[in-house]
Amino acid sequence: MTVPSSVLSSAQAPTQRGPWKEIIAASVGNALEFYDLLIYGYFAVVISKQFFPSDNETTSLLLAVGSFGISFLMRPLGAIVLGSYTDRAGRKASLTMSIMIMLIGTAMITFAPTYEQIGLAAPLLIIVARMLQGFSTGGEFGAATAFMVEHADAKRRGFFASWQLSTQGLATVLAAGVSAILSYALSDVQLNDWGWRVAFGFGLLIGPAGFYIRTQIDETPDFKKTVASTVVRTPLRDVLIKGHVSLLLAIGVVAGATAFNYVHKLYMPIYALKQLNITATSSYLGALMTGITLMLMAPIFGGLSDRHGRFRVLTIALLITGFSSYPMFVLLNTFPSFTTLLIVQAIVGVLIAACLGPIPAMLADIFPTSIRGTGLALSYNFSVTLFGGFAPLIVTWMIDATGSKLAPSFYVMATILISVLAIVCLGRRMRGTHPAAN
Repeated sequence: MTVPSSVLSSAQAPTQRGPWKEIIAASVGNALEFYDLLIYGYFAVVISKQFFPSDNETTSLLLAVGSFGISFLMRPLGAIVLGSYTDRAGRKASLTMSIMIMLIGTAMITFAPTYEQIGLAAPLLIIVARMLQGFSTGGEFGAATAFMVEHADAKRRGFFASWQLSTQGLATVLAAGVSAILSYALSDVQLNDWGWRVAFGFGLLIGPAGFYIRTQIDETPDFKKTVASTVVRTPLRDVLIKGHVSLLLAIGVVAGATAFNYVHKLYMPIYALKQLNITATSSYLGALMTGITLMLMAPIFGGLSDRHGRFRVLTIALLITGFSSYPMFVLLNTFPSFTTLLIVQAIVGVLIAACLGPIPAMLADIFPTSIRGTGLALSYNFSVTLFGGFAPLIVTWMIDATGSKLAPSFYVMATILISVLAIVCLGRRMRGTHPAAN
C-alpha cells in the first residue's frame, strides 16, 4: 500500500494546536457508526415482522436479532482489512473509508423492499446491508481510538480516548430519542409501515457531514513518524506472530464490558417490551437515560484512569458490575415500572462508562504505533463479536430455554469473570513497563 505523499512530506511537521478538532472529527463519524448499529437493534421487533415473518413470534424475533448478530461476523474481517489499512495508509484514510461503507449499508436498509413485496430477496438485502455495516464498524474502533490517543498528550490519553465511548453514549441518545419520538407520535401501523425507515434515514442525513469533516483533518504525528522511519510494514503479521499473547488477553479484557454493554444498552428495550410489558416509548426512554449517563461519565472515568491507572479503575468497575447485575434484574422484575427502568438504566450508564471508559487507552497502551490500529481493531472486534454481537440472541434463547427472566444477568457475570482473569494476567505482563498498568 502506497502512503500518500502528503503524509510523507509532513512527517516532521508537529501539531501546534490542541487535539479537540481531531477528537470531534473522530467522534462525529463514530457516533454515526454506532447510531446505525443501535437503531437496528431497537427496531428488531418491527424488522422481524417486515423482513423475517414467521408463524411463531419468538422465531421471527430470533431471526431478526440473529441478522443483527450476523453483522458481527463481518467485524473481525473489517478489523483485519481496515485495521491493517489503518497502520499502512493512515488513520485518516481508514476513518474516511469506514464512514462511506457504513452509509452504503444504511441506505440499503432505509430503502429495502419488504418480504411481502419481493419475498426472500428482502431478508437477503438486509443481511448484506448488515454485513457491510459490520465490516465498517470493524475498522472504526481501531482507527478512531488510535487517532484520538495519538493526537493527545501522553498523560491525558485515557481522557481523550474515552470520548470514543462518550460518542457511543451520544449515539444511544440519538437512537433512543428518535425511537421514542417515533413510537410516541406514530401508530403501530404507521411505525411498521414506514416510521422505522425514518429512523434509519436520520443516519443518512448526518453521514455526509461526518464524511466531510473527516476529509479535513490531519494525520496523527505518531503515524507520520512511523511512516518516515519504517520501510516495510506488515501490521497484521506482526500482531498475530509477535503480539498474539497480548491480543488474546486484550480480547478477554473487553469481554465483560462489551457483554454488559450490549445486554443492557442494546437488548434492554426489547427486554422491557417483551418481558416486563413496559411500553415501547418508555423502554426507549430507559435506553436514552443510559446514553446520557454514558456520554457524560465516560470522560470522567477516562480521566480517572490517567490519574489512578487503567487496570485499577477497570478492575474495580468490573467487580461492581458483576456483583450488581443480578440484583438489577431482580429489581426490574419485582417492580416492572417505568420509574424502576429509569433508575436501573441510569446506574447501568455509570457502570458502562466505568468499564468502557479506561479500555480504549488501555488497549492503545498495549500495542505500539506501528501495529496499534490493527491490534486495537482485532482485540476489540473479536471480543465484541464473541461476547457482545450475539448477546441479544443468546439471552433471548436463555430466557426461552430456562423460563427465567433473570437469565441475562448470568451471562453478564460469566463474561465479567473472563475479563477479570485477563486483566490480572495482562497486568502482570505490563507491570513495571508501563505506568498505566501500575
